[in-house]
Amino acid sequence: MSTTEAQILDGKKVSQKRLSLLQEKVSTMKSKIGKVPGLAVVRVGEDPASKIYVSKKIKTCQETGFFSSEHHFSENATEKEVLKKIQELNTDTAIHGILVQLPLPKHFNEKQILNSVSPEKDVDGFHLINMGRLMSQDSGFVPCTPRGIMTLLEDYKISLKGKRAVVIGRSRIVGRPMSLLLDHAGATVTVVHSQTQNPEAIIKEADILVAALGKPKFVQAHSVKAGAVVIDVGINRLPDGKIVGDVDFESVSKIASSITPVPGGVGPMTIVSLLENTWQAFEKSCGQ
Repeated sequence: MSTTEAQILDGKKVSQKRLSLLQEKVSTMKSKIGKVPGLAVVRVGEDPASKIYVSKKIKTCQETGFFSSEHHFSENATEKEVLKKIQELNTDTAIHGILVQLPLPKHFNEKQILNSVSPEKDVDGFHLINMGRLMSQDSGFVPCTPRGIMTLLEDYKISLKGKRAVVIGRSRIVGRPMSLLLDHAGATVTVVHSQTQNPEAIIKEADILVAALGKPKFVQAHSVKAGAVVIDVGINRLPDGKIVGDVDFESVSKIASSITPVPGGVGPMTIVSLLENTWQAFEKSCGQ
């Protein structure tokens, strides 16, 4: 076992640096054409985590000089009401990005709601058209968490070409797009999920390990290859209120060469990626 601690991949620091650059661009564009990027967030219900995430996103928008608005519906709202609001936002020229905060209440058809957002304003990258663009390496919006992870790896000059990458989890929000991006970057990718046989042996082979399954401290040191780069996407609240990731940070940081902390790793990168996607939509709408 290595006695040296892993390099911390500091998402907070990298995101601050990128937000400062974005703030300058917004300020320049505002003085040039009198417009700023606009992000609208649609939230349904009273999920406490969603409420926190949305307030963080809106606060970051405001600090960066973006226009932002939240459209909150009660738990008992109908799909028709929410779809009507999304259609209004699709045609609102002051809005360049629309985010539907997940999860939606159980009685909602999530796919239908997400696909009602204009692909040109789908800054979460969840519309079928943007998913197809990602698959075919065409220019579209990349889901925010995977985009943020790739940005973080790039900032720390972590090479992916020819590396063995393992992604734990296959959600369409993180796992699936993450595996595609790693593949596009030249890594050989395996996705581990609930049906995978002998997952520990596969995880142990990873040079680059991305854990996105939502189980606290699932990844332990004994199943991590010495010198691996470990990206922890998990945000889990323990009964004592402590926030931990999907990786046992304490033990794995003694084995890994680089690791993201929770909090302060992937989370801030997700938010900056949302703003960068919105900026991308804004530039396109301005003919840049």
